Amino acid sequence: MTTIAVVGEVVADAVLPPDGVRDHVAHLTVHPGGGPANFAVALARLGTVARFAGRLSTGSLGSLCRSSLEASGVDLSTSVAAAEPATLAIAKLAEDGAASYEFYVDGTADWQWTPDELAPLVAGGGDDAPVAIHTGTLALALQPSGQVIEDLLAAARSHLTVSIDPNLRTALIPVEKYRAKIAHWAALADIVRLSEDDLVQLWPGASPEDAAATLHEHGVVLAVVSLGAEGAFASLRGEHVRVPVAGRAVVDTVGAGDSFHGGLLHHLAGAGALGGRLDDLTVDGLREALEFASKVAAVTVSRAGANPPWAHELT
Repeated sequence: MTTIAVVGEVVADAVLPPDGVRDHVAHLTVHPGGGPANFAVALARLGTVARFAGRLSTGSLGSLCRSSLEASGVDLSTSVAAAEPATLAIAKLAEDGAASYEFYVDGTADWQWTPDELAPLVAGGGDDAPVAIHTGTLALALQPSGQVIEDLLAAARSHLTVSIDPNLRTALIPVEKYRAKIAHWAALADIVRLSEDDLVQLWPGASPEDAAATLHEHGVVLAVVSLGAEGAFASLRGEHVRVPVAGRAVVDTVGAGDSFHGGLLHHLAGAGALGGRLDDLTVDGLREALEFASKVAAVTVSRAGANPPWAHELT
């Protein structure tokens, strides 16, 4: 089985439905979440070994997240137990299932990485050595974790495919900080996936093709833009592919992009495309991977919370 290393935050997602405030009381449902953790769950449920480095709080919300990751088969051997509280996000759902977020991050566990804590993530040899490393969302954008993770990516890039999902959270981090960082992140990465919202915020008025060209200029081999109901766009060294959305029923969109990205890397790993600069990936191979990823995301949006499918649910 192929191993993919993942580093990032584990967030308790408190989901508030459109009718969630009744009689001055908020009726929230708490799901384990966080972009990198959702990505790791998607990988593990599909059958890829997801070696996840998270700083897991020992408090009640952190214990919820740990048990969920374990139940999905995520490899937590490189995660650490943290005394700080878990990060909390409130995901407010609109009538169409789209989610907007507010975050509570001050003093929480996810941003306190040290180089020594992270080093085991990319260690090992033989069959259990990872072929790729994935990160993004808040852990890469907040400090001090961001610099520690960037240093890890720079060191690991010599032998691993690097995947980044910026997943902009501009309610917490000003968009100017993302714009200042995106070129540096792109120079570290082989694969970058943006959501449609990311694209609009980073480069207002730019098309997916424009965004891909910019990312390619900075060294990205595969640029992907998720377009919601319009499917997905990808550019492999300038060769463009579009695939339609695989489903229409939407309960909510929490974790949809993470599931899509996890499905994409699972398929690429199974095809033997990871482990370097994607030299063996063809346009036809990319199209197959995108179509598979779209199916994974379609299942996720059809049910509540970040709940990616297991492999048997796609057959």
